[in-house]
Amino acid sequence: MSIPLPRGPRPAAPSPASTALTFAWRAVLKFRHVPEQLFDLVMTPIMFTLLFTFIFGGALAGSSTAYLQWFIPGILVQTTVFNTVYSGMGLSTDLSKGLFDRFRSLPIWSLAPFAGLMVGDMLRHTIAGAIILGIGLALGYSPEAGLSGILASFALLLAIGFGWGWIFIVLGLVVRTPMTVMTLGFAVLFPVTFASNIMVDPATMPGWLQAFVAVNPVSLMTTALRALMAGTATLREIGLALLGPAVLTLLLAPLTLVLYRRR
Repeated sequence: MSIPLPRGPRPAAPSPASTALTFAWRAVLKFRHVPEQLFDLVMTPIMFTLLFTFIFGGALAGSSTAYLQWFIPGILVQTTVFNTVYSGMGLSTDLSKGLFDRFRSLPIWSLAPFAGLMVGDMLRHTIAGAIILGIGLALGYSPEAGLSGILASFALLLAIGFGWGWIFIVLGLVVRTPMTVMTLGFAVLFPVTFASNIMVDPATMPGWLQAFVAVNPVSLMTTALRALMAGTATLREIGLALLGPAVLTLLLAPLTLVLYRRR
């Protein structure tokens, strides 16, 4: 005897927004169920902030407190850029487990699985940024723009993290192992971030290096963040800081979809 199937309208396909939110919640659950991943996120910014402030601060700015005014916005940018590597590592891990094969078979928006990676990035950027700012304030850092400058700076950091995250999502799609993603990522990020105005004033650098630092996107982002914290930011500085993330998003988001469908 056959069992009659229920009749009625076919359920509507999930919208891109709803599927993106579902994968975003998956990213939140990762932090909840695997709290060990927060260790690097917490310890690295603390280590960089304290080491550079107390070891190099006096030599570079005359005192640790004076150096904090220069260094804190820079280390916020550096930490945000460094944290984008974890998107590629997380994607590579999921691919190696076959999870994305299952995601690709579902009737959902193709880019929805990547929304979770981006939300995970946003959480990392916010947590790490709050830790660095808290340490800086405790040590004597004083953002002249106050709360409004801090909020604007964090909005810029999230935009930076969103744009730069696409680099490592693409890398996660073309590189086979998470460890290789991390190795290649930091091999590129270390020279780009250290050859910038994050740590020191470029005026002390050789002329050829000053020319590179002047157009380095990391330097442009750091300059804008310092200006936001100080309340002196111009539209030009903010525009130059957002140019790199915007270009990366426009170029790499479509490439991500192509690589994902071909994989």
